[in-house]
Amino acid sequence: MTEPTPIEDLISGAAQDAGGWLGSLPVAQLATGADGTIVRWNRAAQELLGYAPPQIVGRHIAELLHPGADRSLGRALWETAVTGRGVMGTVTAWHQDGHPLELEIWACPVPARRHGSSSVLVFAADAHAARRIRGSSAVWDGLFARSPVGIAILDTQLRFLQVNPALEAMNGLPESAHVGRRLTQLLPEVNAEDMEEAMRQVLLTGEPVLDRRRSGRTPAEPSRDRVWSCSYVRVEDPGGRPIGVIASLLDITEQQRDHTEAEAGRRRLALLSEASARIGASLELERTAQELADLAVPQLADAATVDVLDTLARGDEPGPGLAGGVALRRLGKAPLTGSAVIGILAPLGRTLVFPAAAPYTTALAARRPFLIAHLDEQTVASAARHTSKPAQLLPVGVHSFMMAPLVARDLVLGVATFYRTSPVGPFGPDDVTLAGELAARAAISIDNARLYHREHETAVVLQRSMLPQHITPPPGIEVAHRYLPASDVNEIGGDWYDVLRLPGGKAALLIGDVMGHGIAAAAVMGRLSASVRALARLDLAPEALMHQLEATLDDLADPMIATFLYAVIDPVSGRCRITRAGHPPPATVGPDGTVRLLDLPPGTPLGVGGTAYSTTDLDLAPGSLLVMYTDGLVEARGSDIDVRLAELARLLAEPSASLDQLCDSLITQLVPASADDDIALLIARVGTAPHTAPPP
Repeated sequence: MTEPTPIEDLISGAAQDAGGWLGSLPVAQLATGADGTIVRWNRAAQELLGYAPPQIVGRHIAELLHPGADRSLGRALWETAVTGRGVMGTVTAWHQDGHPLELEIWACPVPARRHGSSSVLVFAADAHAARRIRGSSAVWDGLFARSPVGIAILDTQLRFLQVNPALEAMNGLPESAHVGRRLTQLLPEVNAEDMEEAMRQVLLTGEPVLDRRRSGRTPAEPSRDRVWSCSYVRVEDPGGRPIGVIASLLDITEQQRDHTEAEAGRRRLALLSEASARIGASLELERTAQELADLAVPQLADAATVDVLDTLARGDEPGPGLAGGVALRRLGKAPLTGSAVIGILAPLGRTLVFPAAAPYTTALAARRPFLIAHLDEQTVASAARHTSKPAQLLPVGVHSFMMAPLVARDLVLGVATFYRTSPVGPFGPDDVTLAGELAARAAISIDNARLYHREHETAVVLQRSMLPQHITPPPGIEVAHRYLPASDVNEIGGDWYDVLRLPGGKAALLIGDVMGHGIAAAAVMGRLSASVRALARLDLAPEALMHQLEATLDDLADPMIATFLYAVIDPVSGRCRITRAGHPPPATVGPDGTVRLLDLPPGTPLGVGGTAYSTTDLDLAPGSLLVMYTDGLVEARGSDIDVRLAELARLLAEPSASLDQLCDSLITQLVPASADDDIALLIARVGTAPHTAPPP
């Protein structure tokens, strides 16, 4: 038969199991007679002061006091026995191993059965530990009651034991509704299962969990989602066993919203920055439209299309307006594959015609972004009589829709359309603003492309019209010529050449290059070409003709510079007079194949002014070639000009069946696939048989 456990051991064990302050503060229990003799001494007293019961029972309680301590304790205890009042105070006791120990004691009389006598029951505890616990209690009570942070204490089964007023306000429920229930039972509209899993890990490992996000709705605000930052810490008893979890919650809804808005703003700025770098860099209509669609998906929308006025796509002007409806050509679409939405929408290259009353047309006419935040059967009904496409979009998950017109310089050029199927929510005002800014950038690029191509075509037409259409050299001279525009559309320039009949059977061969590009260069080239034709017929000396061309350039409102090479040849005598104005040197090829790069005074380009031009005379043997060219033939990026001229001489030395074949050979071998500049080439053979005119 097992011996019964002493009642004080049961109390101590229960205190340890319960945890909290009762388990954290060992309390010694002893009893004395009315005369102060110790009659009872429990295990906690032995652990506190070191004496075993046989060593202490029967001794006077005053013997426990430190030798230097106040000996009034005995008198106080006797007073309690006589008067029946309790006493509480702090004394310094003498530990069994010889060191002093400050104790807090609580003493009270216990009446004895015999009349007139009583014993005294004394409780004692370590004074330092007692003060620490009282301070912690005060701090905890103040923090728990007054903290704006929500605090909850939960047991090992994750049931609420206690919540503070701040958490009551957050959850919209009183403490009584919390106690005994779990979070999953109490707040089903937050991510409670995730939170409980975090608390289980804390109980299991002892490692705190910090800043775990809880989101959802509570009875405090049932119509609005909120976000909380939650932290969990395990509570342990003195033996290190888990007895629960303390949870702290901070409402961070506003901070999260600010962070989300700031992050969205950064993403918008990044997208706009990328749009500025990518959209319209090529000045190609189709590429610009596709770049806009590619940028929008998936950062703004799940699908996007870009449609441009059909007249623009054909290379014409925008047209009369939208009063009679609009025809749009689809030039951009994203994603190109793998989307049910894209499968429904018209393919790239398709022309879509919308009458004046169609929603597409009215949205374009308004020149403002158009939004249907929540797309449903009712909102698509207005478009059903014009097209079945909107109704087909609903079953594949399109729930939000917006359009942004492409408007530049007060001119409607097309429209970009955006579709959303993902569960991130409908398009909002910020999305509409972003779509409008992207569309505006694309519209400017499209209009720049339109204006540039119009200017480019004008420059090309002007330049080609200024080049000689039919060259008819005088008898005794055979010519071949080539003109090659630069591969870059930005490089339409002012290169030209000509062959003119002069009095006395002579011929003028000329070639020039107006510095600059575009319409301005082509126009100046045309003006110089016309001036040379008029002046040459006056049979002016070459240097006099140069000065007249200088005057022509001086008359221009904007200064222009041109290089020029002018040769007058008598095919009968072979006499040749050449004047050079900053132009690359011509070459000659003798009948025996000898090649010379003529070392002529270089002169300065026309338009510089203050130059006295000189003329060089030379004799060309019958069958000799005179080769004139612009700098595009011999200049190339990263190549030395002397090396290029040497290569030209090598190619001229190779036998060639005809002048045309020689022209083609020079172009093919000297000009890379992407020429940086226009190229003009003129080759004349001097001393040939008389020219025979073609039959009528």
